[in-house]
Amino acid sequence: MSRFVHDVHMRWSDMDAYRHVNNTAYLTYLEQARVAMFFHRFESFSSGTVISRHEIRYLRPVVYHPDPLRIEVWVDRIRGASFDVHYEVLDHGVVAAQASTQCVTVDFAADRPRRLTDEERDVLRGFADDLPSGPGTG
Repeated sequence: MSRFVHDVHMRWSDMDAYRHVNNTAYLTYLEQARVAMFFHRFESFSSGTVISRHEIRYLRPVVYHPDPLRIEVWVDRIRGASFDVHYEVLDHGVVAAQASTQCVTVDFAADRPRRLTDEERDVLRGFADDLPSGPGTG
């Protein structure tokens, strides 16, 4: 399966005093792409997910411009109650950042992690990518 691609528009307010997009804005960009990916094929996981870890490697600064950033997203390391989402953030075709997010499936009524369902595993496998890249891969 090829990577899921989502375009994210920067906001002028994402810039910091050093005249590049602030590192905190990237978490919002990643969230927008991750949510778009899941809603692309599946309305939601049966009880939801929480984020247990983020890792971002900044490779080059991004300066605001009106063109969207391209976020490529894929999934790997599907385990009993968690999975990893990986991202590449491209600015005019050049990788500006690589990131990963560990997601944990949760039963909110019981307030504890829960096992992925077979349907959820199938959805996640559909977002797999064989290209090694990003923090925590390889």
